[in-house]
Amino acid sequence: MINTTERAQTHEAAQKNQADQESLLARAYADPASIAPKDARGIVRHFFSRLTELEEGTHEYSYVRNVLIEVNLSLVQYVASRFKHRGPQEMEDITQVGTIGLIKAIDRFELCREVEFTSFAIPYITGEIKRFFRDTSWAVHVPRRLQEARLELSRATEELRTRLGRLPSTAELAELMQLEPSEVAEAQRASNGYNSVSLDAAANGKDDDAEVLLGDFLGCDEDRFELVENFHSLAPLIADLDERDRRLLHLRFVEERTQQQIADEIGCSQMHVSRLISRVVAGLRAGLMTEQ
Repeated sequence: MINTTERAQTHEAAQKNQADQESLLARAYADPASIAPKDARGIVRHFFSRLTELEEGTHEYSYVRNVLIEVNLSLVQYVASRFKHRGPQEMEDITQVGTIGLIKAIDRFELCREVEFTSFAIPYITGEIKRFFRDTSWAVHVPRRLQEARLELSRATEELRTRLGRLPSTAELAELMQLEPSEVAEAQRASNGYNSVSLDAAANGKDDDAEVLLGDFLGCDEDRFELVENFHSLAPLIADLDERDRRLLHLRFVEERTQQQIADEIGCSQMHVSRLISRVVAGLRAGLMTEQ
């Protein structure tokens, strides 16, 4: 009698669970956002099984896939909450990137893996967010190996500074990190690209009255430097000219006389002066090109 009663109760409980499950699935199809995280874990296998029965690219396949995305968005919120320290401005981007990781996990999950989807999806979501940080957090883009080397360098520097009571040398870091000193130096240079400072930032000390901007210390291309170099290159070439050619250059380019005025002074035609100046200038230009 007791066994019969227990079997009846068990059968009734099973029917109720089945009815609850069917009701939950119907609600998930109609309003995926209304499914609580604890309920989502119990129905995702049904939707993955349904995906295997549908043809990819059809409207029904896309709908079931979207249901899976929506009922698992709580996983994205859970992973994103680990990065709340980065501030509310970045949380929206983090959530969007995490959703991309969730979608990748859904597209790559297979029921035959015999693993909970939660355990499969969280590493995908976390990895996508960390990849986002790696690609966007640096002020200057550097190769991934150097980004990872920066993290290792930071840990090694902190460990040695605690142990030695001072900043470690490059050789000491190289020994701890099991790298060549040149590789450590490269990672140290790459670390400078993580943060940037605005050129409009103040560069003066606290006690300075006048504000000096960092941009004020930057140089610019100075054309006169090239002019000085040309003067030094021309000097020996001009010294090799005869007296008449040097006088022609002086009258034309120092006293800035016209060709006619020069012709009147040396007693020849303006056309002859033009040919003489052209010949001298061409010779000097050829001499400069030969030196270069």
